[in-house]
Amino acid sequence: MPYQEQGPSGEQGSYREIEYEVRDGTATVTLNRPQKMNAYTFTMRNEMLDVFDRIDADDDVRAVVVTGAGRAFCAGADLSGGGDTFDKEKSKDMFAGEDDVLEDGTPRDGGGTVALRIARCLKPVIGAFNGAAVGVGVTMTLPMDVRLASEKAKFGFVFARRGIVTEAASSWFLPRLVGIAQAMEWAATGRVFDAREALAGRLVSRVYAPDELLPAAYALAREIADNTSAVSVAAIRRLMWSGLSAPSPWDAHAADSRLMAALGGGADAIEGVSSFLDKRDAAFPMRVSKDLPPEVPDWPVR
Repeated sequence: MPYQEQGPSGEQGSYREIEYEVRDGTATVTLNRPQKMNAYTFTMRNEMLDVFDRIDADDDVRAVVVTGAGRAFCAGADLSGGGDTFDKEKSKDMFAGEDDVLEDGTPRDGGGTVALRIARCLKPVIGAFNGAAVGVGVTMTLPMDVRLASEKAKFGFVFARRGIVTEAASSWFLPRLVGIAQAMEWAATGRVFDAREALAGRLVSRVYAPDELLPAAYALAREIADNTSAVSVAAIRRLMWSGLSAPSPWDAHAADSRLMAALGGGADAIEGVSSFLDKRDAAFPMRVSKDLPPEVPDWPVR
């Protein structure tokens, strides 16, 4: 059954292979093909792009939790197409579509379009790995800000064992998250490893008993929603990710300075200081949809 979500404006939306819910400032995106271990398809790709557009447009969403239905997070690409699964001439699931190509005409990797859309999100994204996350099921999560795992989760960058390459821009994201040596060990062997190794290798931040995973993810999302400026968090997220490829700390300093100047006299900064001095909870008035300053770093839509 497709999930339907009723928003504050009365807008409805339905999906076939994901579920979407907004509650208490947190959006939950659930990969929802449990009978196929939530294997990735072209439909799931399109629905993920759409749901992150909705998330960015909704000021009621302050944080995002992404998880999987059933016993897996995402078992990777749906391999039901057999040996032609990754053939750009024969497969419609692994690529972005006929109208979405690189400048040289090469069809874009579909997992990469999802990863880049998540990277561009203006809200912090928390991955909650309830089970297996393999192939695109893990690479598309690398732009998420925090990854938490169940003790039952397993991970695998299995591409070399399928005769293809790491995709979803993971050759950029993974070494920055875990270091080049760890990234190459996991990618070159293609082996599947457990949550304990993922934690030791810094792929995930914390590991929980299965029934504690989602409560921990929601507690983190709630802490963000209850205590921070949405505009500040959006700007910080862009600064952090763009800073990973800044040529020098001087470039990062310039970006910081522009945003300090743009936001320092704003309503949220005034409220942040006033609430601290008054010893009360802050009520930040600014909204991402209309108050994000142009100094915030930006990237292409897809």
